[in-house]
Amino acid sequence: MSARAKSPKLAGMSHCTHHETCLAHALDQARTLCEDKGARLTPLRRRVLELIWSSHEAVKAYDLLDRLSTEDRTVKPPTVYRALDFLLEQGLVHRVDSLNAYVGCTHPDEPHDVRLLICNQCGQVTELANPALDQALTRALAETGFKPTRAHLEVHGLCAPCQTKTGAEKTA
Repeated sequence: MSARAKSPKLAGMSHCTHHETCLAHALDQARTLCEDKGARLTPLRRRVLELIWSSHEAVKAYDLLDRLSTEDRTVKPPTVYRALDFLLEQGLVHRVDSLNAYVGCTHPDEPHDVRLLICNQCGQVTELANPALDQALTRALAETGFKPTRAHLEVHGLCAPCQTKTGAEKTA
C-alpha cells in the first residue's frame, strides 16, 4: 500500500515554503507526461502552466492574458483558452468552477477525481487526495444508483494557517 493510500494527503502545499522546487517539479512532470503521451507542450502552453503554478492560488484566464501580453505583443483570449483546454485535457491543471479559475494539478500522473480545499481568507487552493473519502463517495453513489461521469468537489473555508492567524487576532 502506498503512502498515499494510507492517509489523506494534502497536495498543493498551502503556504508553500519551497515553491521554486514545487514549480520546477510541476514543469518537469508536465514535460515528461506530454512526451509520454505524444502531446506537444509548446512554449506558450508551458508558460501558461508556469503562470498557474506561480502561486497556489486559483488564476483566472484574464489574469493570464494580462501577464502574457506585453507592450509589443497582445495575446488574445482564444489563445489562452486553447492553452488552458490543452492543459486540462492533459490533466495538468484543474478548473476551480466556483472561482472561474485554474490551479495546477499536484499529481497529474494518476487518474483522479478533483477535491479542492479553497481558503476564503488567503486564496490558497489545496488538492486533497484521500482514498477513504473516494471509497465512501463511491459507496454512497452506488447506493443511490447514480452513476457520475466526473466528480469535482470544492470546499470553501479557512486553511490551518489562516485559522491560527484569525485565532491569534481574536485573543490580541
